[in-house]
Amino acid sequence: MNDLSNNNMEKRSVLYMGACTLDEEPAAGLEQADWRVFSTPDPQHANELLSQNNISVGLVHFSKAMLENKQHSIENLLADAKDVRWVGLVEPAVLADTQTRRLIADYLYDYHTLPVETDHLSGTLGHAYGMACLAPTVMPEEENRVNGYQMVAASPVMRSVIRTIHKIAKAEAPAILTGESGTGKELAALAIHKHSSRAQGPFVAVNCGALAEGLIQSELFGHEKGAFTGAHRDRVGRIEAAHGGTIFLDEIGDLSLELQVNLLRFLQEGTIERVGQVKSIAVDVRVIAATYIDLQKAVEEGRFREDLYYRLNVLRLELPPLRERNGDVVQLANHYFNIFSKERNKRIHGFNSSALQALDMYSWPGNVRELINRVRRGVVMCERSLITPADLGLEQLQKNTCCIRTLAQVRAESEKLAVDEALQHCRYNVSKTARVLGISRLTLYRLIEKYNLSRNEQADSIGRDM
Repeated sequence: MNDLSNNNMEKRSVLYMGACTLDEEPAAGLEQADWRVFSTPDPQHANELLSQNNISVGLVHFSKAMLENKQHSIENLLADAKDVRWVGLVEPAVLADTQTRRLIADYLYDYHTLPVETDHLSGTLGHAYGMACLAPTVMPEEENRVNGYQMVAASPVMRSVIRTIHKIAKAEAPAILTGESGTGKELAALAIHKHSSRAQGPFVAVNCGALAEGLIQSELFGHEKGAFTGAHRDRVGRIEAAHGGTIFLDEIGDLSLELQVNLLRFLQEGTIERVGQVKSIAVDVRVIAATYIDLQKAVEEGRFREDLYYRLNVLRLELPPLRERNGDVVQLANHYFNIFSKERNKRIHGFNSSALQALDMYSWPGNVRELINRVRRGVVMCERSLITPADLGLEQLQKNTCCIRTLAQVRAESEKLAVDEALQHCRYNVSKTARVLGISRLTLYRLIEKYNLSRNEQADSIGRDM
């Protein structure tokens, strides 16, 4: 019994979905050809078998009875199990059917018309199995998303961001999120809210830069009926609407100095006054602000109040640009592909190797927002089973990779040289080096790790400074 069990474990596994039993055609003889066969006539049970066993090859019997009763379920199974290489066994009578031909063209690795020799079928399954083994391994989405809030964090720098999010979530103090446009500041703010004691309260997001100058006061603080022309009824402002929860003020650097005074009063006293109202209203709201500009510089230039800056800058989180998140690009692309492919096109199975290379080499000036848009474009434009660089709008990058260096490569070389020279000049004191380079300590730590600049003899110095 033990010898038989060990032998089965060494066999390649195949899922057979069809109305026939194992001792009938067309699946007969596969076990003698070193295949471990899981058999079921039910697509739902087939999906359970795939999830419970390490199966990368599937065999589907396209019979008239199966297609009449279960065609929709079969198509859903083939579309959802994208990591499985499917081989079809097609009865000649159904091959002329338009829907059957579409299913074969859209989802199958290969197919045979019946009858078929066992050796021939085993050979096709072997090729499919080999191709499945060559496919890039993608971590399950639940391992990439941290605690369920849609943030892919495979890189060390993003793991650090996630840890900081958990720390900020446990506090009640105001927080400010910084980083380039498109790095996911609102998503981080939502994650902080969802993991805080205010998770059951509202999360209200306000883009301060998108509101009309004359309406910001009313939008944030609300107004009383008759307060100004067009104020036909009382209106609750965004801050008041967030009572018991969190308000996220994006692009807060765009607020006028007058509104900055009102916001400062709210942070100090916990009360607001609607436009046209005399009495104050107590509001229990946590403020999370975000900006892509340097607020410290804005303070020095008189464009942002210093007292408001220090009120907001209690807890700080810097979101790294996508070009610094080594290993996250492909994970993010696969994550959003899974979302968009379900919405639009079930035929597409993923990215080809050239597309993955282009994704990894591109510098992503628009960060995660640009990546999302390019993946969405790829799903729409793709006419085959795998997305190409042209579908993503990155075909020029693919053409130029062999003859010239990319902008990302030039930037990386210059960045590494600048950091290395500054570290040597400051004798590897991280605080001094960060000031010289005009960056934060967190960014400098990422660059040291990215370019492997912390040699053994310098590690103690850097460690003491940290």
